[in-house]
Amino acid sequence: MPTFCRHNRFIERCPICSKTLPGYTSQDRPSRRAGVTRAPAGERPARRRAARGEGMRVHREGRAEQDGYSSQLIPGVHASADARRLAQELAFSSARLRSLAEDRPALYGEISALAADDLERATWIGFLIAYLSPLQGEDPFAGVRLALARGSGHEQAGGELPDLAGVPLGPRSSHEPARGSDTLLAYRQWVERTAGSGGQAGALAGDPSWSAERRFERVFERLALAGFGRTGRYELLVMLGALGLYELRPDSLHLAGAAGVSAEDTTALAAKRVFAIGDPLLLERRARSLAEAASVPIETLDLALANWASPERATLGFPPDITDDGALERAVDALEL
Repeated sequence: MPTFCRHNRFIERCPICSKTLPGYTSQDRPSRRAGVTRAPAGERPARRRAARGEGMRVHREGRAEQDGYSSQLIPGVHASADARRLAQELAFSSARLRSLAEDRPALYGEISALAADDLERATWIGFLIAYLSPLQGEDPFAGVRLALARGSGHEQAGGELPDLAGVPLGPRSSHEPARGSDTLLAYRQWVERTAGSGGQAGALAGDPSWSAERRFERVFERLALAGFGRTGRYELLVMLGALGLYELRPDSLHLAGAAGVSAEDTTALAAKRVFAIGDPLLLERRARSLAEAASVPIETLDLALANWASPERATLGFPPDITDDGALERAVDALEL
């Protein structure tokens, strides 16, 4: 009887699972290019192929050598080194969240201090941090400060929006240079449409009767703006909640759109690898199980998963070597390392 693999294909025809069959070699499968006649250079088919590749980003993901490791919490990970690195990223992300809530370094501290007198301005700075993303290196907020210097501020009705041309972007930026300031304008219009004269505070606070989790969910849904995807929205609300500007706390990673996720959402892509599933509901369930086993807030996994799948750790304005020793120990125990 024919055997189907987890990708719902005959296992011997699956380009992934066929590699697990006994006696497999790379020569067993014929090249897809075999027998294809190439069009001469300059002809229309070649131009179409070139057009489709414009603006494409290629992500090369390194994986450690498989050594028989397995864990029910992370069924997609089969190397102890990969599991250990995930534990380290959980510890870094946990330390970063703790620092946001307690130490609040650099521009984060300025936002927290400013919020008491000018919540609109503080929220706007927070939005730019989440949208542009802090840079790697010694001056992580250079791009955000440049954007602030170029505009008169969102918090002023009708104020001039900053020109983002040439503004340096961090590794988790949502900004696409081709959009210019369109996403900033969409954010302003969203605030005006949602809260009117209540400004950003009214739009983000929502109904006073909402719990912190309910408020996060509702605002996250409403903030679905062109050019401001899951990564930026999630980071914005987590940051504003951790800094104490608003009562916001997530109860999931909000990966509902993971089935058709953008190639730029490294958290969702990494979650599919780590948890070996593509269904958004199961992704959320397995992410919650890992967070509970390691005794960390669910939002810890957002940055941890993204960094685990990236060649370089996104530090988001924090020292690259900070770590939460307690979270690391709990993660190591949960993953049986």
